[in-house]
Amino acid sequence: MTTTNTSKATPREWVGLGVLALAALVYVMDLTVLHLAVPAISRDLRPSSTQLLWIIDIYGFMVAGFLVTMGAVGDRVGRRKLLLVGAGAFGLISILSAVSVSPEMLIASRALLGIAGATIAPSTLSLIFNMFRDPGERARAIAIWISAFSAGSAIGPVVGGVLLEHFWWGSVFLIALPVMGLLLVLGPIVLPEYRAPDAGRLDLPSAVMSLVAVLAVVFGLKQIAQDGVGAVSVASIVVGVVVGSLWIRRQLRSADPMIDLRLFRIPSFNASLVVNFLTIFVAIGYFLFVAQYLQLVVGLSPLLAGLCSVPSAIGFIIGSNLAPPLVRRYRPASVMGVSLALAAVGLVLLTQVGVANSLVVVIGASVVIALGLAPVLTLTTDLIVGSAPPERAGAASGISETAVELGGALGISVLGSLGVAIYRSDLARLPSAVPAEAAATARDTLGGAVKVAALLPNSLGTAVLEVSRDAFVQAMHVAASISAVAAIAVALFALAALRQVPSSATDMAEQAKSKTETDCFGRTRGCVPEAVGET
Repeated sequence: MTTTNTSKATPREWVGLGVLALAALVYVMDLTVLHLAVPAISRDLRPSSTQLLWIIDIYGFMVAGFLVTMGAVGDRVGRRKLLLVGAGAFGLISILSAVSVSPEMLIASRALLGIAGATIAPSTLSLIFNMFRDPGERARAIAIWISAFSAGSAIGPVVGGVLLEHFWWGSVFLIALPVMGLLLVLGPIVLPEYRAPDAGRLDLPSAVMSLVAVLAVVFGLKQIAQDGVGAVSVASIVVGVVVGSLWIRRQLRSADPMIDLRLFRIPSFNASLVVNFLTIFVAIGYFLFVAQYLQLVVGLSPLLAGLCSVPSAIGFIIGSNLAPPLVRRYRPASVMGVSLALAAVGLVLLTQVGVANSLVVVIGASVVIALGLAPVLTLTTDLIVGSAPPERAGAASGISETAVELGGALGISVLGSLGVAIYRSDLARLPSAVPAEAAATARDTLGGAVKVAALLPNSLGTAVLEVSRDAFVQAMHVAASISAVAAIAVALFALAALRQVPSSATDMAEQAKSKTETDCFGRTRGCVPEAVGET
């Protein structure tokens, strides 16, 4: 019986973690920072509405599609090597995005940026599992890594707002350059290299199939969120499911699969993946609406709205770092159950938000939700990747991150579509004096209603704003209520499905017992085993 290496990390590993966390922070910032630059991009490049959507969405699409493939590539060629190559490419393509002179050029560069970005998340996470072998230190390292993602989502709008106040829109892409440069300099010094010792060549047909399957499903879900259920969206999801099924069949027959599907026979792996996926779905229930609420209902500028998101990001960082000490005393299922119940309380608070005088309630509710969701994501990530053998950690990291992408896409699709339906239904109360074309624009989105209201006479514009903002708040209430119910359901599922996963203290005791039996060949009397964790 083999023993688990639980040797303590050295300062080199902790410095390496800081470098990996910075890379993860920039990776997430690139998902959020562009939204503030949309007006300036529209003015300078004059994209069509379809082109503008692709400029915004293509980065996330390509990241989602390539995560599993890049995780498998890292297992074969070396995780540090892939990370450094991806970081160099990310920096160069960021410059290309910043100097784009046409919508087509910006779309192409953003697509390439997404492929480069897909090397970062699975590489950083799988390297963390190699660098931190002690379970307690590894849990803290994952908490810091997840905190970096949360910090990136909050810092992105703030830094982007400051840059756009003083520079051109392309400056938001240049944020990545110093961090990627630091990674290229320090990475070879502080990061270990790891590759699967007996890995074969990457199965290119499998890589293409996984790309098609994920992209087709994500595209279909986003189309439903944007335009409702239609032939294109349904066909896209069906194609994704069919290709995904064929990909699974190919992996089962392969001598060297991209992902060892035997992982899915591990109950804790499956349950953790489901909890992780549904937790992201719940998170979308408030995040999708709060950002619009702050800008279009409260009337804050993008920079002020970004600053209002900082408290919830801090709550997320605190919640992530609370998970390791909590799980040392309590079982992960108990920590997840209580955390999701806390998130449900925050979501219920969101249902009390009104059109006016509710800024404090929104910020407070967001902090409570963040405190509740953060430990769940930290613990499920640890369980998902920790279930995989070391040589498959990169692919398992890709699965974990793909679950996040798909959970987010499903949340946007389901809750976004429901919110749009409620909003449009309530907009039937618009005054009859509103011109038909203006009414159609107002029914499309709250942003459209705000623009229309500014062009109408004062009294009529005020009426349009009141009706549209009230309709949006009602839609947010419904989405938050559904998310609260979902959070409770996920909490109950976690308590049932993960109840056998021990706390860290119990796990260490079992390791100690197992090691005693192994090292002493079952003869404990008069035997002095090695310290737990030594090899």
